[in-house]
Amino acid sequence: MSSMLLVAPATEPLSLVEAKRFLRVDHDDDDALIAALIAAARRLVETATRRALITQTWRIVRDAWPAGGRIRVLPAPLRTLVAARIHDADGMPRPVPVGAFALDTAAAPGVIAAAPGTLPAPGLRVAGIALDVTVGYGDVAADVPAPLVQAVRLWLAHFYEARGVDAAAGPPPAVAALIAPYRVLAP
Repeated sequence: MSSMLLVAPATEPLSLVEAKRFLRVDHDDDDALIAALIAAARRLVETATRRALITQTWRIVRDAWPAGGRIRVLPAPLRTLVAARIHDADGMPRPVPVGAFALDTAAAPGVIAAAPGTLPAPGLRVAGIALDVTVGYGDVAADVPAPLVQAVRLWLAHFYEARGVDAAAGPPPAVAALIAPYRVLAP
């Protein structure tokens, strides 16, 4: 199973004004840099937690329906199933009614389920199924849990103050502590 981002978040969990206030920056010279660092910090929090902070649309691609009829969806939290398609032997997409599925949006990872044997089989052996989902806490920063917004702030400050530091070294300790309760463990 693979997943790909189709529609990125329309906003960030931290505005440029809020970020500059937190960083105590009172000039506009670094606005583009700070905006880029906000997005980078958000992506790192999302990667570390396996959660989407702001609403995004992703495509889940599978080769076949699972035997139990349950597909786990990451990133969490799952909000809606937008579209479902199978590809026939010629590679042409055929819609599957989204009403054929039940969603568990409270679970992390989220679950899309259908009764086994009720869904049409894909005609392709590889990547025959595509499910488009929306994930994330909501459309605005106020929807995101405060500890995750604070983690974005702290990672932003770390990047801004220590430019050029390798992100592969992991999150700063305070960020790690803030995101730990939100990490979605591998299914």
